[in-house]
Order: sequence, then C-alpha cells, then structure tokens
Amino acid sequence: MASVARFAARARALHALRSRDFRLLWLGQTVSLIGDSAFLIALAWKTVSFTHSKGSLGFVLMANAAAMLSTLLIGGALADRYSRRRLMIASDLVRAAVVAGLATVDATGHLSLTWLIVFAAAVGLGDGFFQPAFGGMVPQVVEEGHIASANSLIALARHGSLLVGPTIAAGIYYSEGSATVFGIDACSFVFSAGLVYFARPRRVEAEASEGFFTGIGDGVRYVAGIPWLWMTIGIASIILMIGVAPFQVLLPTLVKQHFHRGVGSYGLLFTLTGVGMVIGTVTFGQLNARRSILVTYGFWAATDFFRLTVAIAPWYYLAAGFSFLRGACIGFSLSMWETMVMERVPENRLSRVISLDWFGSTALLPVGYALAAVVAGLASPAVIISIGAIGSMGLWVVALASGRLRALR
Repeated sequence: MASVARFAARARALHALRSRDFRLLWLGQTVSLIGDSAFLIALAWKTVSFTHSKGSLGFVLMANAAAMLSTLLIGGALADRYSRRRLMIASDLVRAAVVAGLATVDATGHLSLTWLIVFAAAVGLGDGFFQPAFGGMVPQVVEEGHIASANSLIALARHGSLLVGPTIAAGIYYSEGSATVFGIDACSFVFSAGLVYFARPRRVEAEASEGFFTGIGDGVRYVAGIPWLWMTIGIASIILMIGVAPFQVLLPTLVKQHFHRGVGSYGLLFTLTGVGMVIGTVTFGQLNARRSILVTYGFWAATDFFRLTVAIAPWYYLAAGFSFLRGACIGFSLSMWETMVMERVPENRLSRVISLDWFGSTALLPVGYALAAVVAGLASPAVIISIGAIGSMGLWVVALASGRLRALR
C-alpha cells in the first residue's frame, strides 16, 4: 500500500482525479470523444465512398467548421454569464438528437451528400456552444494547482479516443454499417449529458454590469491586448487553412490511391496518432513542464514536419510510424497551450477567451476545406498535403525567429 501511495504522489498527471466532479466530467467526455472519433471515421469514409469524389469530404467538413464558427462567440459569452453545466447538457442532448437523425436517414437509405452536409453543420452548431462551456468549467471542478493535471487527463481522453474510436468505426462499419456507428455516437452524447448533470462545479460570479454583446467585445479587447494569445491564434488560423484542412480532406484518398489500402488502414493511422498523443499528453502532465510559448511553437513545427513525412512516405507502415510521432508532438504542445490559457486568463473571462481561441484559430478552416476540395483534382494528395505542410513549417520557423516572440518568454 505504501508503494501505491508513493506512486500516486509521483503521478502528477492523475492528481485532478481526486475531485469527484472532475471525474464525472472526465468520464463523460471520454465516452463522448470515443463516439466522436468513431463518428468522424465513419462520416469521412461514407462521404468518399458514397460520392466517389475526392473533394466531397471537403464540403462536408467545411459545413461543420463554418457552423461551429457561427456559434462559438455566442457560446463563449453565454458560458461566462450563465451556467456552463446547463449549457453543456443542452448541447450534448441537441447533438445526440442530430446524430440520431443522421443514423435514421442513413439506415432508411435516404442519405445524400446534401443530408451529410446538413447534419454535419447541425453538429457543428452544437459544438460551438459546448466547447467554451467545457473549457471554462474545468477550473471550476479542480483545485488551482491541478489544472495542468486536468488538462493532461482531458487531452488523454481526447487523444486516447483516437485509439478506440477508429477501431470501433472500422469494425462496426464493415459488419453493421455506418448508421450503427452514428447511433453509437448519439448514445455517447446522452451518456455525457447524464454525468454532467450530477456534477456540482464551483460557482463563478459573472461581471453583472456587462451586456451580452458588450461581453463579447470585452473578450476581443482582452485577447487583443495579450500578444502571446493573438499571435498564436493568428498563426494557427493560417496553418489550419493551408496545412491541416488539405490533410484531413485528402487523407482517405491518400490511403486509397497511394498506399492502396482500405478503411481499416485509414483508421489505423488515426489510432497510431492517438497513441502518440496519449504519450505526449502524459509526458507533459508527469513532467509538470514549465509553460513556454517557444517550446509550444517548436512542437507545433515538428507536428507539421511529421505531417509532411506521412504524405511522402513510400510505404504505409513508415507513414504509420510518422503518424505516431506527429501525435506525440500534438499531445505535448496542446496540453501545454491549454494549461497556459487556463492558468493565465481570469475565470470570469475564460470561456470567452476559449471561444475566441477556437473561433480565431478555425476562422479560415472552412476556406481551407473548400480550397482542398477545389484543388483535389489538380495534383496527387501527397503533393497537395506536402505543399501545405511545408508552408506551415515555414510560418512556425518565422515566428520562432521573431524577436518579439522571444521577448514573450
């Protein structure tokens, strides 16, 4: 027992689990994220297989991202003024109904590209309300010194879902069909809402004098006054457009045409990325590393490098190994970034800042999806992904060389 106690004391990444309310929040999100990962694999493969078009997935993802953008700032303002817990429950239940509707349309044989776009957009609307509320609620259910541990565990759930979700999606997709995968995701939202209902987060007083739109404006002014926030959000927005969007849109086609493999191999790339993310996340949580914007940028540049190597790898299993390394960089850097935000931003502004982070970072993502869909036929997936990855790496290198950024350390 003494050895177990010593291990628990050393396991910094697990300290947030001492909180009952965080355990409820974390378990609900773990299950929901597994459902989401399975949903995304099934959605991507169904879209490409159903339409027989390399660019069709770009339009589906564009609708999802654009819809989320339309509600993010509203969600952030609402979460800083009203109950984050209730907002999360409502968002979970609405998304459960939407995904259940998609499963029904698919099962009855009435699915079309239009329906895929409509349902993807509806899920995105719910995401925009959920994410700011969830991010703002984390400091309300853990002690101040355990925020890094909480973020590490949340990232572990998020990235670990890429281990389980794609496996579920690949197996059930072949045996039962995509509608069943969608139905499982709908159930995961209901499970998450149920656990959040029993959580009792610490209350945070809103700034009573603020109006709704005034609150959004205050959040914008706050972010604009913090260089490390607005610089990172701006760079990330461009990189998601030119690097991440084409990778997400064209990866199924890359697996099909370049490696001559099927949905199982596509899911395995996500699984190995998830393994890397878990390791990177746990490493951050266990080290309790000093939060540094320079280190974060360095890891993000490495992420783009490994995305490039996935695209140009001559053999599938080499690409799979690079996917693992890419995941490790993502896991470490995202955990560090999210911890910096939660530790340095006042709690009564946190949801708005998180919503602005999501909004600003993903603002150009729909454009990236659309561009990827348009250029999909102009060159091979490997070439298009490589160009985006090289451009992304260049932006991080320029940022790291900036004297102004080094002054922010």
